Amino acid sequence: MSVTLLSSPLQGFTDFRFRNAFHQSFGGIDTFYAPYIKMNGKMVIKNNYQRDLNPEHNTVPHLIPQVMTNDPDEFLFVIKYIASLGYTELNWNLGCPYPMVTKQGMGSGLICNPMKIDEVLHKAHNESDITISMKMRLGYDEPSEILNVFPILEKYPIKNVAIHARLGKQLYKGGTDLDAFQRCVDQSSHKLYYNGDVTSVQAYRDLQERFPSIDHWMIGRGLIADPFLPQMIKNNTTKYPTNRWQIFKDFHDTIYKQYDEALSGPMPIKMKMLGFWEYFSQSFNDPKKVYKAIKKNGSPRNYIATVNEIFAKQR
Repeated sequence: MSVTLLSSPLQGFTDFRFRNAFHQSFGGIDTFYAPYIKMNGKMVIKNNYQRDLNPEHNTVPHLIPQVMTNDPDEFLFVIKYIASLGYTELNWNLGCPYPMVTKQGMGSGLICNPMKIDEVLHKAHNESDITISMKMRLGYDEPSEILNVFPILEKYPIKNVAIHARLGKQLYKGGTDLDAFQRCVDQSSHKLYYNGDVTSVQAYRDLQERFPSIDHWMIGRGLIADPFLPQMIKNNTTKYPTNRWQIFKDFHDTIYKQYDEALSGPMPIKMKMLGFWEYFSQSFNDPKKVYKAIKKNGSPRNYIATVNEIFAKQR
């Protein structure tokens, strides 16, 4: 069975600069999802969202915008905006676990409200012909929450439902609930994608064996921690390229240069790259030592020197 790999959107990480560089350097991802558009009660698309979705800024083969809302009018507003750019699909985020989102009744905090989900989908399908897909968790408090939403989803031609097999209240802590995901497979007639802890080739193989009917796999944090992972899954190998560290460094240098040009001053670029190194460091022999070395740098010059030293040691 052929496998389709998708990049799960991660706010603050997987913008167009990252996506383009990743695709050019590593490959393996068939579809990228853009980090969500959030309206905050105003019918205005922020400039950073506009830049991220601008087709001229994106060189990946397939990109799908995503929205974070619980309001039917906001949902329709975003539909019209992304359609004006030529996009034909909108992904609805019901998976975000962070309290600042869930306390507003959005993300995974909306899964317990099937009536509101129905209201949004009804308006979207009645007043547009956009293709809608879903990104969900099992629920916020209980894994049964998603099962209560399935009868609502059955009313609509949802393209697919990507399920992160955790609860919202877990954030990213604790293990995935594979038994609960199996119940979703058993009870939903929609196309399901799997998301959650696809962090190695062996982890993927184990999950594929557990869920043989699933042929779409979404990779989130694992993709940043080990950028070679998607292509290795595609090639069914656990062997890295012989020039692994040069490829990784070239990728790092590309995104560093682009973010440095886009951000103002040394502190924003330091914080931006520090976020990436929380994940990048996991590919190295001593992750804690690597991250600590990156964290203590106070200037761009010292940062670059430290990065060069870290990669040189790996080679």
